Amino acid sequence: MTLTDYVVQKASRAKAAARQLATLSTVVKNKALLAMADALEAREAELLEANKKDLAGARGLSKAAIDRLTLNAKRIKEMAVGLREVAALPDPVGEVTKMWRRPNGLQVGRMRVPIGVIGIIYESRPNVTADAASLCLKSGNAVVLRGGSEAIQSNAAIVKVLSEAGEKLGIPAGAITFIDNPDRQVSALLLKQDKLIDLIIPRGGEDLMQFIIKESTIPVIKHDKGVCHTYVDDKADLAMAEAICFNAKVQRPATCNAMETLLVHQTVAPTFLPPLIKRYQEAGVEIRGCPRTVKLAPGVKPAADSDWGTEFLDLILAVRVVDDMDQAMGHITRYGSQHSEAIVTQDHGRAMRFLNDADAAAVFVNASTRLHDGYQFGLGAEIGISTTRIHARGAMGLEELTSTKFIVLGTGQLRE
Repeated sequence: MTLTDYVVQKASRAKAAARQLATLSTVVKNKALLAMADALEAREAELLEANKKDLAGARGLSKAAIDRLTLNAKRIKEMAVGLREVAALPDPVGEVTKMWRRPNGLQVGRMRVPIGVIGIIYESRPNVTADAASLCLKSGNAVVLRGGSEAIQSNAAIVKVLSEAGEKLGIPAGAITFIDNPDRQVSALLLKQDKLIDLIIPRGGEDLMQFIIKESTIPVIKHDKGVCHTYVDDKADLAMAEAICFNAKVQRPATCNAMETLLVHQTVAPTFLPPLIKRYQEAGVEIRGCPRTVKLAPGVKPAADSDWGTEFLDLILAVRVVDDMDQAMGHITRYGSQHSEAIVTQDHGRAMRFLNDADAAAVFVNASTRLHDGYQFGLGAEIGISTTRIHARGAMGLEELTSTKFIVLGTGQLRE
């Protein structure tokens, strides 16, 4: 079998499953999701053993990539919890979002329907496999999963567990289709299957994004890099600001919603930054600061121009003292990646201005950027965080995995 035949066979299998999934009842889907969650927990040892093989072969990966690749009991539990949360969410399929009556008595409305077949191309994180499968299943979509070769054993094991549990309860074979061939050419071939796959959602680094955008003949929703900022205003509650800023950088620095640049108003910087920087340094954070920041605390490295637009994905933080909110907003506009931005302030007017003016998929007032997440927003597991503007933006849950169709109810109306 040629690689092209292999890819077409996989995508065709998913296409056939999608037609059946679109009409499955909510009850069947929910029972399957709950069974899948139980199966993940029951077969934990099997999943950890597969992950151990991937980790043993992980050479040349960064510390952040190793962290994303690693499975443990806690993360398997979180995957299972995610599936149960998706099962508990309302089913978007069939929801009539709007209905109106025309002068001729015709009733016109919009109904949510599955997109069809969704291709997910992603790197490192095995948990994406479970998240993507659960969200696609609940929203009536088949999914074709193309994970990175570094996680192939882990992903294959997760798909096996989920598929076996789901198929026993009526989920069609092929609903969760896994690309188990690590050949790099497979991804390029997959991106040409616009007759079989309806949408591509990539999750990974900038190189992967550029490759997919260049190669795909299928519509793409990007999950791009996160150069996220927090601006501490001179009207901020500084105790709150310290807690937020520390959490945004340190809680899990290898994620796309971790803060990469801290901006601090010049009025509060002399009081606020020295103790915070000391706390960061004690936690192992390398601080790269502007000239004013360097003068305020020992051990701060001068920031290079390139640091301001870098997604470090590590315990590295760029810090800049700004004259005022206008300068902070200008910095964010220039260097931000339109992912997640935050302000800490007690000034209502400035908070509202920030909400309106900051151009990002999620904008926070007095909260950590780490909260930009499907679980935290009540969406259940997320398929990714879209940094595009069309169809879906920000954390993508069930509704974002549906399209709509017009439904029209008449009593014999004709076009005159």
